Amino acid sequence: MRHSAEWEDDRTRLDLNPMDEPQPAVGDPIVVPTEEFVDPRTRRIRVVRRVSGTINLICGIFAIVLGTHILLVLANANPHNGFASFIDSWSAAVSLGLHGLFTPDSAKLQVLLNEGVAAIGWLLIASALTYAIRQFALPGPRDAVRYRRRVIE
Repeated sequence: MRHSAEWEDDRTRLDLNPMDEPQPAVGDPIVVPTEEFVDPRTRRIRVVRRVSGTINLICGIFAIVLGTHILLVLANANPHNGFASFIDSWSAAVSLGLHGLFTPDSAKLQVLLNEGVAAIGWLLIASALTYAIRQFALPGPRDAVRYRRRVIE
């Protein structure tokens, strides 16, 4: 017959598993493993967003320049002022060739119509380009999403 001390030794041997990690001591930080899902498409998505943002920024600046020129003309700004002449020359460069499209009798109305259409044109160009880039460069919903699991400690 076995003594109680022998049973205790057997229980202790069964409870110990060499694969178990040692328990942290009191005061030691507890490391919790976390999972990170890595999507291989994130780089492409990031590049497409940056390109689309750059296109929107440039076309938006052109539209703002045209709108500023319209405001300066409607407010009878001094054309010999440095800022006004800078905006005038820049708006002539980005007017999309629409400078003489409308020819009403009033010069103010002519600037309003021609450069207003050009500003709207720049906004439409930005929208069309970013839409096309996103449609052709981003993966569609039919693509299977694949995740790679990593344990971060």
